[in-house]
Order: sequence, then C-alpha cells, then structure tokens
Amino acid sequence: MAVRLRLKRTGKKKQPSYRVVAVDSRKPRDGRVLEVIGTYDPRQEPSAISIVNERAVHWLNHGAQPSETVSKLLTISGAWDEFRSPGSPQPADTATESAPEAPAPPPPEPDLVLDTPEPSADIPPQDAETQVSAEPAASEPKTSEPEEA
Repeated sequence: MAVRLRLKRTGKKKQPSYRVVAVDSRKPRDGRVLEVIGTYDPRQEPSAISIVNERAVHWLNHGAQPSETVSKLLTISGAWDEFRSPGSPQPADTATESAPEAPAPPPPEPDLVLDTPEPSADIPPQDAETQVSAEPAASEPKTSEPEEA
C-alpha cells in the first residue's frame, strides 16, 4: 500500500481549511484516511499550521511520500528537518557542508564540432586570417530574369 501525506479539504464553500492526513494514494481526496496528523488554515493571517511532528516523522520513516504542499508545510513545522537528521542534533544541511569535498572531475569534452576551415600549418596565423577572408564566395548570386514565353 502506497501511503501519501496530503491535504483533505474541510470547511464551508469558499472558506477552505485543510487536514494534513496519511492516506492510501488510491483513495479520493476527501475519502477515508489512515491518520490525521495536523491541520492547515490558509485563510488566517499568517496561515495557521498545526502538525504533530512525531506522527509525521513516523509516516515518513515508513515510506510515506508527501505531496508538494505538505512537504512545504512539513518544512515550516520542522518535521522535515527531524526526518532528515534522526540521530544528530544538527540539521542535515550543515552536516553535509562540514564534510570535505572531493576534487571536481574535469569538464567533459564538447560534443559540438564547428565546421570552420582550419588554417594551413605552413601559413602564419595572421596571414591565415587574411587568406580565409580573401577567398571568393563559393556560390554566385542568382539573377531573377523573367522568362520569355
């Protein structure tokens, strides 16, 4: 069973409030839920977010995938940081910054090959530029003369 952490809409018409729920991903938006782990009211100023972080981390540890909106709410509430760094008191971002970085590999060779004439080896570079520009154009301009019928 694929578990998702997502929003379930509640409230009156044009006055939404939401519950943050753990639900089977195949269920409809407002269908039966496994557990309610918080609430979200976007109409208040500032938005009211109330999430039980312990339960959110529990579901995340058991493979639940948060929706895009719920992942933002989990970041605001701090549950996402608890999930990312279970054993250390530091957030996960600072732990990766202190680790020594491996040297970067050299950049790959470009796949793009330009079709430009290369100067001859026996001509010096400044003379090669003048020689290339002095060559006449390969195609002649077409003249548009009306055909006589």
